[in-house]
Amino acid sequence: MGQSEIILEARNIQVVRGGTLLLDIPSLSIREGEIFSLIGPNGAGKTTLMQTLSFLQKPFEGEISFRGRTVHSNHSVIEYRRRLAMVFQEPLLFDTTVFDNIASGLKIRRMKRQHIHRVVAEQLERFGIASLSRRSARTLSGGEAQRTSLARAFAIRPEILFLDEPFASLDPPSRESLIEDLEGVLRQTGTTAVFATHDRQEALRLSDRIAVMKGGKILQIGSPGEVTQRPANEFIASFVGVETILTGRVVKREEGTFTVSVEDQEIEVVGEARYGETVVFCIRPENVILSTYPSKEKTSARNVFPGKIEKIVSLVFYRKIHLDCGFPLVAYITNHSLESLSLREGKEVVASFKATAIHVIRKREMESEQVGRKQ
Repeated sequence: MGQSEIILEARNIQVVRGGTLLLDIPSLSIREGEIFSLIGPNGAGKTTLMQTLSFLQKPFEGEISFRGRTVHSNHSVIEYRRRLAMVFQEPLLFDTTVFDNIASGLKIRRMKRQHIHRVVAEQLERFGIASLSRRSARTLSGGEAQRTSLARAFAIRPEILFLDEPFASLDPPSRESLIEDLEGVLRQTGTTAVFATHDRQEALRLSDRIAVMKGGKILQIGSPGEVTQRPANEFIASFVGVETILTGRVVKREEGTFTVSVEDQEIEVVGEARYGETVVFCIRPENVILSTYPSKEKTSARNVFPGKIEKIVSLVFYRKIHLDCGFPLVAYITNHSLESLSLREGKEVVASFKATAIHVIRKREMESEQVGRKQ
């Protein structure tokens, strides 16, 4: 996504409750038209930040600007909140029909009846709930209720849509269907969205940029590729799905590459490091290739190690293979590959991965210093 105008900016945001600092965000900016996700474990501060940005969480220290203008007085807060919508994990629907729920925001804005009917019909169709128009909200399933909640939010054509764990309480088929539809609507309308989730797969699928949070702080901001392939620290690496995180000492340097010793094994890495330096490095499981032992396949990978399968974990569509290669290593393989290679616990295999597939964390920077510099 190209550089767009900044629609929302927060500076020096702090939230303190009972003497505890719940949120500490020196700088954050949201670009117009982007889908910006907040990810992190429960208690990371995602909901508190989202509620602060939407002025549902008060009081707080700091400044929030919308389209370059600071939101400060009661009047400007009201004007700002009229230009955004929020969808929660549990749909907060009125005890009336689906149609009237979707129309509620338009009625509050005193829109003409003809306009209301046209907009509601459009949203009913967009979210696949036209047949539910006259149904009572009390009779809806979880997925139907969340579709109604989203349709109501889009009906007012918000300039920013806040989504707080909107799929968390849905069953897998409903969640998958709704994510697909929401992604299409967001791209079609160009609506700016701020999306909080603890599910990294949801964030990776939907987002233009991701902010990883922990303890009320933002540790790293970047595109999905940047955050998953170049995590700023070990916590982020683990949270975004890096299964192998190793520590070793640089024992050899050549132009553009260096070699790290890990538990008497030597691993070649593309990059720069000082001789004798201790480094932390990450290997994503999808970058590890397994073959039978001895291997009959040619590979361009510089790192090839014999290993023994210690554990096989089923993850529905693929398997997670835990290996002992003299150091711990994790690989993902398809169910078909598991069968074709006749893999089982205790079997010896060959694991390989490219030197370019390794991400090195050379400095364990303070978490609070990650804010702003990656925006």
